[in-house]
Amino acid sequence: MAQNIYDDPGFFAGYSRLPRSVEGLDGAAEWPAVRALLPDLTGLKILDLGCGFGWFARWAAAAGARQVLGLDLSHSMIARARRDTSAPNVTYAIADLERPELPAAFDLAYSSLALHYVADFAGLVAAVHRALVPGGRFVFTIEHPIYMAPSEPGWATDAATGRRTWPLDGYGIEGPRRTDWLAEGVIKQHRMLGTTLNTLIGAGFAIRHVEEWSPSDADLAAHPDWAEERERPMFLLVAAER
Repeated sequence: MAQNIYDDPGFFAGYSRLPRSVEGLDGAAEWPAVRALLPDLTGLKILDLGCGFGWFARWAAAAGARQVLGLDLSHSMIARARRDTSAPNVTYAIADLERPELPAAFDLAYSSLALHYVADFAGLVAAVHRALVPGGRFVFTIEHPIYMAPSEPGWATDAATGRRTWPLDGYGIEGPRRTDWLAEGVIKQHRMLGTTLNTLIGAGFAIRHVEEWSPSDADLAAHPDWAEERERPMFLLVAAER
C-alpha cells in the first residue's frame, strides 16, 4: 500500500494552505501548460488519478465531460472533494494506485503531481493502458526527477560564482527518496526521465508531448519570486496516447 501521508493531520493542514489548494487550478503555476495538452473534453469519460480536492474533476465536468471518476488514497482528500462538488456526473472513490483496479472505457486518464508517490509505476501504467479506449489519452504531471533527485533536498552555493545551485545527488539511483515537506518522512519515488518515458512506451503508449516545465518570461514578469525555478525544471508534463 502506498504511503498515505495526506491523511496525516499536520501534512493535510499544511497542504490545505498551499496556493494550489486554496486557489485551485489557477494557483498551479504549470496549469496553463497542462491545459494546452488536453483534448476537447466534451462528451468524454475521464479518470482522475490522485484527484485530491477535486479541482480538475470539477473543471472537467464544467468543460463538458460526460463522466468523471476521481480516485485518491486519502480519506481526507476524498471527503473535501465530495463536500465541494455538486456536479452529478462527478464521483469519487478511495483507491490505492499501487494496486489499481480501474474500470474500463475511459477516453482520458489524468493525474496531477501524484504518480511520483507510486512505487509500481509500471503496474499503474499498464492498468491505465487497459482502462483507456483505443486512441485514449493519458496526460499527467509529476515532480521532475532532477527536482526530486536529492535525498535531502536543498540549495547549494557555487563557491566560485556565489550562485545557488541544485545538488543532483544520486540521479541514477532510482527508488524511494525521503523528504521533510509539510511533515517528516514523506516518501517519493525517484525515477530517471528515461525510465518514465520507456515505461509508457513499453506498455503500448505513444508519446505525444514531453515538457520540462519552468517559468516563461511572461510568468516571471507576473511572478518575480519564481525566478529560482529556472535553475532546474520543477515539473515534468507528459501526454501519451493508447
